[in-house]
Amino acid sequence: MQPPATIIRGALVFDGSGTAPARADVAVRDGRIEAVGSHLPADECAENIDATDCWLTPGLLDIHTHFDLEVEINPGLGEAVRHGTTTVVVGNCSIGAAFGPQPYGGSNAIVDCFTRVENMPKTVLQKCADRMDWDHPAAYLEHFEDIPLGPNIAALIPHSMLRIDAMGIDAAISRAPTSGEMAEMLATLEAAMELGYIGMSTDNLVFHYLANAPHKNKRLPTQFADDRELKQLIEVLRRHDRVWQATPDNSRPTRNLRRFSWSSGRLHGKPLRISALSALDISALPQAWRAFIGLAATLNSRLMNGKIHFQALSNTFRIWADGIHSPVFEELDSTRELIALEYEDVDGRRALISDRAFRRRFRQDWKRSHRPDGLLPSPDSTFRLDPRRMFFDDCPVAAWNGRSLAEVVARFRAWQANPEGFAGAYPDETDAFRAAPRDIADEIDFFLYGLHRFDLAFRWWMDIANENRAVRKKLLFNDNTLPGFNDSGAHISNMAFYDGNLVTLQLAQEDGLDRVAQAVHRLTAAPAEFFGIDVGRVQPGAQADLVLIDPDALAAYDSNANRVRVYNRQFEHDVLVNRSDGVLREVYIAGTRVWQDGCRFTDALGTQQLGRALRFSGR
Repeated sequence: MQPPATIIRGALVFDGSGTAPARADVAVRDGRIEAVGSHLPADECAENIDATDCWLTPGLLDIHTHFDLEVEINPGLGEAVRHGTTTVVVGNCSIGAAFGPQPYGGSNAIVDCFTRVENMPKTVLQKCADRMDWDHPAAYLEHFEDIPLGPNIAALIPHSMLRIDAMGIDAAISRAPTSGEMAEMLATLEAAMELGYIGMSTDNLVFHYLANAPHKNKRLPTQFADDRELKQLIEVLRRHDRVWQATPDNSRPTRNLRRFSWSSGRLHGKPLRISALSALDISALPQAWRAFIGLAATLNSRLMNGKIHFQALSNTFRIWADGIHSPVFEELDSTRELIALEYEDVDGRRALISDRAFRRRFRQDWKRSHRPDGLLPSPDSTFRLDPRRMFFDDCPVAAWNGRSLAEVVARFRAWQANPEGFAGAYPDETDAFRAAPRDIADEIDFFLYGLHRFDLAFRWWMDIANENRAVRKKLLFNDNTLPGFNDSGAHISNMAFYDGNLVTLQLAQEDGLDRVAQAVHRLTAAPAEFFGIDVGRVQPGAQADLVLIDPDALAAYDSNANRVRVYNRQFEHDVLVNRSDGVLREVYIAGTRVWQDGCRFTDALGTQQLGRALRFSGR
């Protein structure tokens, strides 16, 4: 006897193809879509869902996540699922779990690589690494068959871990591979492609450092690869028509141009698929995004016959810092010294902040990143430390929350001028002002004082990119981009773009249903085709990964206002997340409802095996 069907009736169906939506019923049985049509016949055993006021879309794809470790202790991945994401890509930025924890000398490479790159405490990462009992890519994919996986997972081979596997950690961060090591990497990558991995990732961001002694001044292993090494690996991807996920070093434009040109079928006989970071409207570097879009357009032209896109973020890029712990400060030479100290080493950070030589270096770095005359920062500075744009949030002095650093320092000056008559003073603020050194000269000194006094509780945020809504739209819907770069699962207290796909749909909604259909396509079938995985369509026979969206709630949703910090029980640590409750009525993975009533998970998520490890399925 067949299992009973679920029939979702009367929804406005966006099937993922990009064509105009249509009212239809969708019947689901045994994990797959059984039928799509108008007024499907009744089935007395079926569950009928009235969706006349909803949009129905395929489950959404998040092509840039770092759920590699979290999935081991929280396989339901609810923070993705609650926003309609039913497929995630892992192994991005050259780091991932395909080779297990990769232990060495009392530590392990996966904690070494993830801690600072993704701003995650070692205690959190070690809890995840302790669950790993494999050491090669085949076993990694197989282990997903034994856990109650929520969303589907598609994996890239992470180049840093591939290097460590073949060369060992010390050699991987100091030299080129020997001929034997190169042959081993090529054989491993070839075997991974045969297993169904969707590609390989590399990374060249200059502020991505290792976290374990004695390697704290070393960047990720992938950054020690020269063109000769990369080109040999890239040719394996080209031959198998897989994806190279690449993060460039923006301080080396000539090298970036050369490497991205590897996408060209005209130059190399066959196109190479590249998914690159990133198409951002960076606040400190306005108009820089035009260079990336122009490069991709040239490479994708009929003349060059390339297949490259840049990943575009839908949200305003708002980034938080717990004191010094933030990607912002990995860019500065002085503050990397602070970040390199262990998370728990409060005394070590305070001692360094008190050091006169450190304070001089910090001041120089700050001024290099922000020029008060309004001109651009130095060419090697991505983040601009502008006191007028740095806002306190959830810090110990309640009166500072919501105020900028510049405003707080102005209050401090007013208090200094007249401590007894300072209007609007709060007891905790007065205590903080009284404890401050008398020789504070400016915002930089005050910031150092705050770091010394409050350490990681000195919490603040700033917007670093995508502040112009019109430019965000332009980037999201450009032919040479795909929505992505949500970084879901990483930077757990610094940023939260789990709802990025919903924000893309919201931006599209402003321009009508045809644009929504285009957005759905770019969040489902388009990335599925690019990465070669069998998801992303509402059609008979497809796996029933489905999302029901309330369009009125979507239009009213405010992403910036709905970021919250909550305690993650599995991590035993606070995390920054998004709460879009009410926007999604229901979410289904393989025909099983995992989110319902717009506000809660079902018991199936995290207890039943729903998603699967997706393998390359061709195009």
